[in-house]
Amino acid sequence: MTAPNRPQPQPGILDIAPYLPGKSGKPGSKAIKLSANESPLGASPKALAAMVEAASHLEIYPEGSSRVLREALGEVHGVDPARIVCGNGSDDLLHLLAQTYLGEGDEAVMNRYGFSVYPIITKAAGASIVMVDEDDYRADVDALLGAVTPRTKVVWLANPNNPTGTYLTSAEVARLHAGLRPDILLVIDSAYAEYVTAADYSVGLDLVGAHDNVVMVRTFSKMGLAAARIGWMVGPDHVVDAINRIRGPFNVNLPAQMAGAAAARDVAFTAELRRHNAHWREWLTTALSGNRMRVIPSQANFVMVLFDSPETAARAFETLADAGYIVREIGPSYGIPQALRISIGSEAAMRAVADVLGSMDLGK
Repeated sequence: MTAPNRPQPQPGILDIAPYLPGKSGKPGSKAIKLSANESPLGASPKALAAMVEAASHLEIYPEGSSRVLREALGEVHGVDPARIVCGNGSDDLLHLLAQTYLGEGDEAVMNRYGFSVYPIITKAAGASIVMVDEDDYRADVDALLGAVTPRTKVVWLANPNNPTGTYLTSAEVARLHAGLRPDILLVIDSAYAEYVTAADYSVGLDLVGAHDNVVMVRTFSKMGLAAARIGWMVGPDHVVDAINRIRGPFNVNLPAQMAGAAAARDVAFTAELRRHNAHWREWLTTALSGNRMRVIPSQANFVMVLFDSPETAARAFETLADAGYIVREIGPSYGIPQALRISIGSEAAMRAVADVLGSMDLGK
């Protein structure tokens, strides 16, 4: 057998479809970006001030365990900081969980329209992803449990889910967990928890505190710090120990640690984000529910709009782009070509999007 003439990636790596981020406007354009679920109110002023202060000390290494950030998170969320791991965005932590708990011959289970990073990190660890059909764009607990086999090692659950915005109640998540073997890790990805207004929702800390096979993952990206790349995870001691053994020793930079700590404690800013989002999410849902559009009820900071065909969705995307509003096409990444995902933005942006789509002749 002839040796290759250049380094070769591990088997399966080149079979992985790369992550496709939301589009932005062309360089120099004034297009409004509503494709990445970013904060419409920017970042907490306290977080910005903390980042500026930390930027005057760029010559020093950050504290390796993100102690200041973990202590702030523990204080605000009532969690022992020793059970928190911070990362370079929640994607960093999800990758580490896959690397730690999945390997060749293993399987991970997810709902079909779950976060598109899950298949990437599962396959990168050498495992197989099992996608389970949903019930009207909502995770189906019975179907997820029915997909579990002796090879299953991880269940990925985004709650609320991206890109659909749907969620499982705390009782449903508890039922999902109760049906899993104790050696299966349930990963509850609560990236959009700050925007949930449903009374029957739980971020997952109750399950984490009571069981040895549940972790909860969160992010600061939807709270105005997407550029800083800050994620955090709460888990049982044995999971925290395993992740800390392989994570990068300085995986959260110093300005991010300081900004994250300040943002966590700025509960007034977080509450204002939630209030703004709840109002305009409901308003946009009502405004777009008609003219041959269906809006899936959302608990996140976006809505998913279904059109009667992929062609109509593509025409709606182009019409919005021509008007200066970039939304997310989710056919390529998620297999829902007849849908668009629209981030909740400013009042002006929401009214403009509604006007543009409301005036389209979607019957053609």
